[in-house]
Amino acid sequence: MDGYHTRGWGRREFLGGVALVGTAGLIGLNLEPALADPPPETTTLRLIKIPGICIAPQYVADELLRGEGFNRVEYVKMQAGIEQAKALASGQADITMNFVAPTIIRMDAGDPIVLLAGVHVGCFELFGSERVHKVTDLRGKTVALQALGQDIFLASIAAYVGLDPQRDINWVTRPSAEGMRLFADGKVDAYLGFPPEPQELRAKKIGHVVVNSAVDRPWSQYFCCLAAGNREFVQRHPVATKRAVRAILKATDICALEPERAARSIVEKGYATSYDYALQTMRDVPYTQWRIYDPEDTVRFYALLLREAGMIRSSPQKLIAEGTDWRFLTEVKKELKA
Repeated sequence: MDGYHTRGWGRREFLGGVALVGTAGLIGLNLEPALADPPPETTTLRLIKIPGICIAPQYVADELLRGEGFNRVEYVKMQAGIEQAKALASGQADITMNFVAPTIIRMDAGDPIVLLAGVHVGCFELFGSERVHKVTDLRGKTVALQALGQDIFLASIAAYVGLDPQRDINWVTRPSAEGMRLFADGKVDAYLGFPPEPQELRAKKIGHVVVNSAVDRPWSQYFCCLAAGNREFVQRHPVATKRAVRAILKATDICALEPERAARSIVEKGYATSYDYALQTMRDVPYTQWRIYDPEDTVRFYALLLREAGMIRSSPQKLIAEGTDWRFLTEVKKELKA
């Protein structure tokens, strides 16, 4: 638990906001704050399931969501990134965690999405072959990734170091296993991985890490994934929205404090196949920073990068004014003494 002390947290203070009690199932959290709120306006909540487990809190939150009054919790299967944001905007889902950059791009396009809370830092990692040792080495190279929308993260990084992500980098989209195989066989120069892919690549000693957003600045100073809601759902169901945000943030604490339990739950529910990789993900991803970082800073940072790269037109101020609602996060922070 030394990591919490290095961030200015003692174990007692950290646990004070979580209130783990007993062994009541996977998640024995004190649900007293939920009793102070009115019942949710709806007892059905639709979330999104993606290939990858960096949004583990959304999966671990299942039992917490039921404790918050959602009798029916559904997961809609969708590709991560842009498609995930589109599904949220269309009303196929009510709330989801998603990568901030693709979400901003869809907000810029006019999609009815509202950002609600920062959840965690540092899920993506760029792996390079012997031909790629730094980001500027990507000029003229081929990068494999799992789905469109994930390239936006690397595009942000490329733009930050002066590359034109659309002209200087060749993108190849392949399913996870195929993309990693192409990288291992030397048929692509780099691979952009999301958990549990980086954990597997490191375990198999394939390539080397060029950028790790969990530890490398400036990426480690901003959220990777934010909780977002469909605008109509948030407007019509403010109590349900707050309860959902609270469950996800409590689940984020569980991923940090009880990584073994979180990993076991993810595997048992079918969101991951390898317990070892799931456990390493829980340990690698900084799941404690939602209490410390300001999500508005993250929106501003990525919006500026995406605008400079010509990928959006809206100013950060416009996106923040029209597409964010932090009141639920503020209330939950007070309740959990964050």
